Order: sequence, then structure tokens, then C-alpha cells
Amino acid sequence: MVDKVYLYCDGGCRGNQEKNNVGGWGVLLQYKEHEKELYGGAINTTNNKMELTSVIEGLKAIKNKKIPVVVVMDSQYVIKGITEWVRNWVKNNWRTIQKKPVENKELWQELLDLKSQFANIEFQQVRGHAGHPGNERADKLANKAMDEIERAQ
Repeated sequence: MVDKVYLYCDGGCRGNQEKNNVGGWGVLLQYKEHEKELYGGAINTTNNKMELTSVIEGLKAIKNKKIPVVVVMDSQYVIKGITEWVRNWVKNNWRTIQKKPVENKELWQELLDLKSQFANIEFQQVRGHAGHPGNERADKLANKAMDEIERAQ
């Protein structure tokens, strides 16, 4: 059996699309019997930014880029973005099919750069809030980050 790092990621935003919102991201890293939790947040952000940030921060935390990595998350935006859409965005100078600038371009560029550093990386989408243990823990961490920011305000 091949050793793999499992990276469970989630992001969220309370008050998404509103002024004065709070966002959070959470990551659960699992490798063999080892686990590591990461989380953080921001104010005046978006759900999509937090989803992207969760993957970026999770990948940054992995030291050995040669071990296969499985990124598991419920964000279709991130999964399709990094596995399908990004090729055309790069080819079209970071423009969408509608010729509009790609939203969150800097985060996408950072994620694309991080992805290229890994020998073997796979992205899997799971249904959100459907009882998947890794996804549920990542969601709890994202909410913990939002709770801490709200308490501090």
C-alpha cells in the first residue's frame, strides 16, 4: 500500500457577500497515525477565498512533496477550478470564457504554483455536511476560526 497524506479542507464565510463579514478556513492533515489541525480566518472576505486559502495553507504545511497527497473537500469551485478551469484561464491570460478577469487570481496562481511542487496530487470532492469525518472536522476548524474572530471584535 502506498503511503498518502490526506488533506481535508474547508472554508466558510458568515455574511458572505455582505459588508463586515467574517470568514474562516480549516485543515486536517492525516498521514499514517499522525494528524495536524490548522485554521485561520479573515474579516471582509468571501467563501471562495476561504475555500482556496484552506487548500493553500494545507499544502504549505506538507514538507515532503514526494509523498502522494489527496486533497478532500466539498468545494466544487476549488476542485473544478484547479483540475479543469485553470488550464484555460492561464491560456487566456487569466480571463474567463466570458473574457472577464478571473476572480481570486492571486490565490489561484498561488495554488497552481503549490500544486506544481508535488510529485503526485489528487483532488476529491465530497458532499458537504454529509457526515464525512475529515470534512466535518475541517468545517469545525473553519467555524472555530470564525468564532474566535467574532469574539475578538
